[in-house]
Amino acid sequence: MSRSKALQYYIISRLLLAPLMLWTIVTLVFLLLRATPGDPVDAMFSSRVPDSVKEEFRRSLGLADPLWLQYFRYMESLLHFDLGSSFTIPGQSVWGEIQLYFPATLELAAFSMAIALIVGVTFGAISASNPNSFLDVGGRLFGIITYAIPLFWFGMILQLIFAVQLRWFPPSGRGPSPENITGIYTIDSLLSGDFGQLLTSLHHLALPCLTLGILISGIFERIVRVNLKQTLQADYVEAARARGIPEKRILWSHALKNALIPVITILGLTFASMLGGAVLTEVTFSWEGLGRRLYLAISERDYPTVQGIMVFFGAIVVTASILIDIINAYIDPRIRY
Repeated sequence: MSRSKALQYYIISRLLLAPLMLWTIVTLVFLLLRATPGDPVDAMFSSRVPDSVKEEFRRSLGLADPLWLQYFRYMESLLHFDLGSSFTIPGQSVWGEIQLYFPATLELAAFSMAIALIVGVTFGAISASNPNSFLDVGGRLFGIITYAIPLFWFGMILQLIFAVQLRWFPPSGRGPSPENITGIYTIDSLLSGDFGQLLTSLHHLALPCLTLGILISGIFERIVRVNLKQTLQADYVEAARARGIPEKRILWSHALKNALIPVITILGLTFASMLGGAVLTEVTFSWEGLGRRLYLAISERDYPTVQGIMVFFGAIVVTASILIDIINAYIDPRIRY
């Protein structure tokens, strides 16, 4: 089988598996929500409300129906792209909540990913190009420490140092809202030509993005360090050295390009980690994003909102994973499927 046909078969198989993966996510979230202790009606009403009133309200929400009936009703709604309405905000659709809060999460994730890539690739390259040195040991320690540090703890430490003690950055929030165009404050500031607002938005982004970006960067640092060390021992690198090409040019123009291919592969999985980390970051910094809304919905036992946000996150992760695999297959001719 030729490589092009094998690649086409791989892409088709991944696309066919995507609905199965989403169905698995939807089913697990649905069952786990109902398996945990607590009830949405009990969370909404105080203990003084009569049980008869709670039971009537529970029936109106469909929670008194058998579990299998609730499940098939929800799956039927998903087939019509209907995520339902929030239990705690009357008349508010889950799609409306996603549209309202997701731009903030996207902005946080994009800037954090940029920081993670810059820091991780730089530290990994420096560590690999100086084997068994102080810089190499420092790079390894950086990768281990950033992987082990709890995100919420690191965020609170940055808040205490840079927001409370030094007062360099605001401790929480997104700051004042510019003219609402996309919901992404930095882009809206650029589109409206308000560069003062742009600086304010970046000022509020700094601490949350540094928190998430630095801790995620350890993943890229380890991958780049290991692969770049192997690449620097390859035959074509030795041939370049024999031709008298400077070591820095070999590192940055030849070896690093090949060492970055696994980074592209891991981007999909890292993006999933980024979404999970965004929840803790948004809660720590009171960032009005979809992750914080998910946290509040879980605490309020708001089934439709939790399920809708998890389905949305799952669709993003599955799509990103497929796209990364396809891109990686095209840029690396050594891959065979």
